[in-house]
Amino acid sequence: MTFLGELRDEVSRLETGQAARERAAVDRSGAVPAGLPLAVVRARDVDDVRATLRLASRHRVPVVPRGAGTGLAGGALADEGAVVLDVSGMDRIVEIDPVDELAVVEPGVITAVLDAEAARHGLRYAPDPASAALSTIGGNIATNAGGMRCVKYGVTREAVLGLDVVLADGRLISTGRRTVKGVSGLDLTSLFVGSEGTLGVVVGASLRLRALPEQTLTAAAAFGDVAAAAQACVALAAARRRPSVLELLDGATLAVVDRAEGTDHATRGNALVIAQAEGPDAAEEIAAIADILGKEATWSERAVDPASSQRLLHARRSALPSIERFGRALIEDICVPRSRLADAFAGVRRIAAAHDVAIYSFAHAGDGNLHPIIGYDAPSAQPPAAVGRAADDIFALALELGGTVTGEHGIGLLKRDWLAREVGPDVLDVHASLKQALDPLAILNPGKGF
Repeated sequence: MTFLGELRDEVSRLETGQAARERAAVDRSGAVPAGLPLAVVRARDVDDVRATLRLASRHRVPVVPRGAGTGLAGGALADEGAVVLDVSGMDRIVEIDPVDELAVVEPGVITAVLDAEAARHGLRYAPDPASAALSTIGGNIATNAGGMRCVKYGVTREAVLGLDVVLADGRLISTGRRTVKGVSGLDLTSLFVGSEGTLGVVVGASLRLRALPEQTLTAAAAFGDVAAAAQACVALAAARRRPSVLELLDGATLAVVDRAEGTDHATRGNALVIAQAEGPDAAEEIAAIADILGKEATWSERAVDPASSQRLLHARRSALPSIERFGRALIEDICVPRSRLADAFAGVRRIAAAHDVAIYSFAHAGDGNLHPIIGYDAPSAQPPAAVGRAADDIFALALELGGTVTGEHGIGLLKRDWLAREVGPDVLDVHASLKQALDPLAILNPGKGF
């Protein structure tokens, strides 16, 4: 019997039609693979995943794990001859334990759905990627996703206590535990978080939840230029202030938000900083934050209720939709030391001018994670050559400033060459050794990550 014949007998649902294969071949990165995958497995349970990998290993067929397809680095691209293993249908919240403050979930659970369900117990899932309404927990784990609240709570890795993972040969293993503490054996959980489906397929996760804050207060301040705004954010860190959100938007971003939303942010200054503080000491904390931000600000405001907080945050939440409303966008992310944030913004401005491209920059300023969004007009999703050259210069800038080429989007297919430049040949050899140990036939998401 052929591979597809065996696979059809073993899994709940197998799709081989062209339309299904076209949809499953791409992600949100805009990159297009050279060919189409062989088939798409719509996994309903762990047995589907184990059967797919067991048969793929036997027949040496590449497997591309996939969730919602919201990735921005080409991590879910599927080329000719591969099988796409779609786990988005495994979407049960198995358990929420309000005493131990944890959730047990399948990989297809939508991030915002888990957060909403946790809220019914007075809890929250702290990582909050911008794609929370669409992205899955499995995809967040695969890329070690971040978000606005990560300045206080850390990225996805800090929320993952344990994982159920199916290895390339179909074996099912469990890593980690349900406890916050635990040092038995090697930390395999952290190894799989951020591995982009190259070492195994996550089929379950035990996740740490946090208590919902008693109150959340917001402050915003505009500045004459982005350098002053970045310096104000550095001043907050130097003063040991602890915002739960600290976002910075440059003048180009404010202008496009105003154009899309009918707002007037750009009239107040050429950069905007939005900060939040939460918990029982929120009032004291936000007052201290507002005082520091206000020293060089051209405008400032403090929210007095949830509605005004949402109004102040609206500019940040609408930044990317506003950019995409007027054209296509190459969505990038780099991370630099917080002390070099102003240098990063200045470097991006120079790169935009050098390549004559529009770059809209905003940042999770509390952890130095900058998102330079390169806008362009083109008939297809493939960006013009100048956009690619600008992106390369942005990655080089990140390394020059002592940072990294990705803070939360991952390496995928699109940043492999830059990973090599960042970590060097010896580290790549270690990566290859781990890959060989866990996936000796190299069938899992080939060509991605490293």
